[in-house]
Amino acid sequence: MSYTEFPSRLLENAVNEFASLPGIGRKTAFRLVMNLLRKEPAEVKSFGETLLKLHEEIHYCKICHNISDTEICSICSDKKRDRLLICVVENIQDVMAVENTRQYKGLYHVLGGLISPVNGIGPSDLKISSLEEKVKAGDIREIILALSTTMEGDTTNYYLYKKLHVYDILITTLARGVAIGDELEYTDEITLGRAIKNRNPYQQ
Repeated sequence: MSYTEFPSRLLENAVNEFASLPGIGRKTAFRLVMNLLRKEPAEVKSFGETLLKLHEEIHYCKICHNISDTEICSICSDKKRDRLLICVVENIQDVMAVENTRQYKGLYHVLGGLISPVNGIGPSDLKISSLEEKVKAGDIREIILALSTTMEGDTTNYYLYKKLHVYDILITTLARGVAIGDELEYTDEITLGRAIKNRNPYQQ
């Protein structure tokens, strides 16, 4: 059957919605929709309600911008974490990747992306001003720039260094365990853990 000729408008609309997600082609979207059709109504209802609840009730931590069920995430509210140490990451997936190493006990700051002029993303589109405010407050000992070793990651590292090095803090980057061009969320836990533990002072 051609995926442009559906026997039902409802089916076509559902496939279009799934296909709008990143990494989901129309064939995969069709299979997912057909799988849902084979489920019990209660399961489908639960699936839909879970997605709706996610969108309506999810929070972004007021301190680090990580996703949370509450206004302050569990990491920022954990009194055992080293509050003088901030690991700067691109996204929520990177927080999860670093946490999985069990090598880091500080706090985080999620930028929400990387500087990318080609894609029209500038410093003002990221959570940079709130990071600078934390540093200005004088309660930070070290900033770890844990961004992907891509052109966009290097550009963002350089911009952050220029903004923050005027303050009396240590600015470090991951050790060379993370290969050039790698994205943090796809780096294995052992390599990433070593890269965090053996981090180096940032060099221009």
